[in-house]
Amino acid sequence: MSYRVTIQPSGHEFELAENELVLDGALRNGIMFPYSCRGGSCGTCFGKVLAGEIDFPKGLPLGLMESDKVLGHALFCCATAKTDLTIDVREVRSRDEIRTKTLPAQVTSLRKLAPDVMEVKLALPASESLAYRAGQYVDFLLRNQKRRAFSIANASIANAATGNAQTDGTEKDKTLLELHIRLAPGGEFTEMVFNKLQVKSLVRIEAPLGDFYVREESNRPLLMIAGGTGFAPIKAMIEQLRAEQDTRPIHLYWGVRKLADLYHRELAESWVRHGRFSFIPVLSQMVDEDNWQGRTGYVHEAVVTDQANLSDFDVYMAGPPEMVVAAQAKFFELGLPREQLFSDTFEYSKN
Repeated sequence: MSYRVTIQPSGHEFELAENELVLDGALRNGIMFPYSCRGGSCGTCFGKVLAGEIDFPKGLPLGLMESDKVLGHALFCCATAKTDLTIDVREVRSRDEIRTKTLPAQVTSLRKLAPDVMEVKLALPASESLAYRAGQYVDFLLRNQKRRAFSIANASIANAATGNAQTDGTEKDKTLLELHIRLAPGGEFTEMVFNKLQVKSLVRIEAPLGDFYVREESNRPLLMIAGGTGFAPIKAMIEQLRAEQDTRPIHLYWGVRKLADLYHRELAESWVRHGRFSFIPVLSQMVDEDNWQGRTGYVHEAVVTDQANLSDFDVYMAGPPEMVVAAQAKFFELGLPREQLFSDTFEYSKN
C-alpha cells in the first residue's frame, strides 16, 4: 500500500510507501524538505498536516509538544502516513550544486582540543571535490552498517578566507574536512577515534547531509548558540560569513560545563576584534580551579537575560537535544517566530 502526499503551497506531490517516514519519502522523490537531526529533536522539519492522518511510530518526538500535535503540527522525520496527506511544509530551494556523495577519506591530522575533544582532519582524494554549506555534517559509514554523524567545523574550501584553495597539485589542493569529536564513555566509535585511529587511516563517509546552514535571504542580525561541540558547525558558519564579508551582526553564545571545554576560546575572542561580533561564553558546572568570573548557568537562559526581543534575530542553535529543546520552548514563549529558528542536535551517547 502507498499514500499520496501533496505539499502546500507548492502543489508538489509524491508517493509514500507504507510505514515510510514522510521525510524519507520526500527525499527519495527528489523533494527537498529542511532537516537536520532526523530524530525529532531539532524541529527543522516542522510542518502541519492540512488533511489526512499521520502516526508517530516511536511516540511523540522530543521536539514536538502535545499542544502542537493537537493543532496538526508535525515533525516529518518521525511521521508516517495512515492516509493520503496534504501537508504544509517549507521546501528548500534548489540545491543542484550540492550533491551527497559516498567517498573515501584519509585522516591527515589528529589533535586534542580538550581532554575529551579530538580535532580530526580528513582529506578527500585529489580527483574528488565536495561542495557543502557551512553547518552541514558528514556520516561515517562503519563496517557493521551503522553510521556516526559529525558536523563539519570548517567553511567550504572554495570560499574560506584562509587561502587553502591552491590548485598546484599539492596536498593543500585536496578538500579538507575538520571535525570536532567528543569522547563518549562507552561509545564504540569515539573510543576508537581516541585510542586507535591514526594519521593516514582510511575511512568512508557520506556527505554533505542536513539543512543547517545560514539563510542568505534574511538581513536580520544572527544569534548563534552552541552547546559543547555544537561549536563545530557554528564555527564553520562564522568562517563562511567572514569569508563572504557578510555585514550582519553576529552574537555568539557558547555554553559548556567547565573552562577546559571552551576549547577554541581564543579563536572566538579573536573574531570580536573584527567588529559586528560579540562572544558570550557560559559555564554551567565550573570547578574551583577555573577561577571563572564570567557568565554561569544554562546558555539559553543567558540569551533570554540579554535579548529582550528575539523576533529581531535569526537564531541558529547546535548542541545536545536537552539544550535545543529547552531553548526552543523558552524562545517561542518570548515571541521568536518558528521560521526564524534553525537548529542542529546530536546525542553524544550514540557516538
